[in-house]
Amino acid sequence: MKNWQTSSTLQLNKKLFIALLAAGVVLAVILSICVGTVSVSVSDIAKLLFGKEISPVHRSIILYARVPRTIGCLLAGAALAVSGAVIQTVLSNPLAAPNIIGVNSGAGMAVAIGCAFFPAAVNFIPLMAFFGALAGILLVLFVAERNGASKITLVLAGVAVSSIFGAVIDAVISFVPDALNGYSDFRIGGFSNLPMSRLLPAAWVIVPVLILLTLLSTELDILSLGTDTAKSLGLSARKLQILFLALAAALSGAAVSFAGLLGFVGLIVPHIIRSICGQESRYLIAGSAFGGAFMLTLCDTVARTVFAPYELSVGIILSFIGGPFFIWLLLKQRGGRIHD
Repeated sequence: MKNWQTSSTLQLNKKLFIALLAAGVVLAVILSICVGTVSVSVSDIAKLLFGKEISPVHRSIILYARVPRTIGCLLAGAALAVSGAVIQTVLSNPLAAPNIIGVNSGAGMAVAIGCAFFPAAVNFIPLMAFFGALAGILLVLFVAERNGASKITLVLAGVAVSSIFGAVIDAVISFVPDALNGYSDFRIGGFSNLPMSRLLPAAWVIVPVLILLTLLSTELDILSLGTDTAKSLGLSARKLQILFLALAAALSGAAVSFAGLLGFVGLIVPHIIRSICGQESRYLIAGSAFGGAFMLTLCDTVARTVFAPYELSVGIILSFIGGPFFIWLLLKQRGGRIHD
């Protein structure tokens, strides 16, 4: 009876934490829309939602600048964080993240090639990014497995593959300078001047994949127990690995297609959520989605307001946070020494 009560309380605490994260996302959205060079009041947002008249300037700022940017932060944050959570679970590697093991750079390479040679196919850019991200993660996995799939081997393979993909991006930009408008922003990552037309194709990928991963959370839990356990339950561990890595690549690729090569969201958020909610995938996925959306929306608001009227790319803020976090994570492995 006592164990049941403890389990019930734990489940309730997890649900409460997820609810608090969801509330935090709502507050971050309001802050993102209201704060900026030109301030917008909450009452203006409410009037606009209920179809009432507001200042034309405020209306334009909300609809054409703040709302697309905020939606972009929500989508990219949720996608990158859940992608990182899935990759870490499937590979059983806490150091794995989309930007570290070549997933983001693979997607970025595909976006650069798509923009350079197929500029009319804008709606297919997220699809190209998916194949680039999938190629990156499979290549890193292949290299790591051939050399012993240790934690550090995987990271080193990811660094090498990311460098190769980065060189391809630089080569494409050298030959076709107009392939990526604002290339420096794309490489750092950010949401400046983001129109809804660039968000919609990616949203059609991100939202269904997040729903599908939620539905497959039981299979992800089984896979996290090891390949032998999955096989004993009649599941093909290898097929499940490829499926989940493909879904993670779809999330990361879709985010990169409009947000650029943002780093560390997929590393930091899953670690925080896992430390609070544990390993159970349904809570990990939900918590990572809300946590990633909250973190990226808040960081973007800070990036564009702290030094106003100048604006930092949110990727710079994430690097300042994520770099030390990654070093700490490396040193934390096995009592402060970097081991496999």
